[in-house]
Amino acid sequence: MTIAVDFDGTIVRHRYPEIGEEIPFAISTLKMLIEERHRLILWTVREGKLLDEALAWCRERGIEFYAVNRDFPEEDVTRNENFTRKLKVDMWIDDRNVGGLPDWGTIYRIITEHKSFEELLTEELDPVGHAKKLRKHHWWRLW
Repeated sequence: MTIAVDFDGTIVRHRYPEIGEEIPFAISTLKMLIEERHRLILWTVREGKLLDEALAWCRERGIEFYAVNRDFPEEDVTRNENFTRKLKVDMWIDDRNVGGLPDWGTIYRIITEHKSFEELLTEELDPVGHAKKLRKHHWWRLW
């Protein structure tokens, strides 16, 4: 998957223009996603020196993004007459999501198990009922 990841409020706590402390498990989860061959694009409002500081902060922790604020690293916006700031990604990880940012363990499960947030919540809140629905659904498909 190609995944856009915000920086402030998503990887680190909001302290803009400073860099806040890491949100628990953000770096370890991002490393696992990179190891599993997902393309991570840093998508942030930061630019110039502030962007360089954020990228350095991530590199110091072993995170190297596939691209930054663009679809692919070689994209030259000055030579691309069809350039759009809208990224073409499979998923966005951002604290400004409706409902806020789930914890990084949940984010990892959504990506690796190919489940929606709603499916994971249903399983967590009613594991027995969810299992019954799956068994019933499976049973009825046999008939």
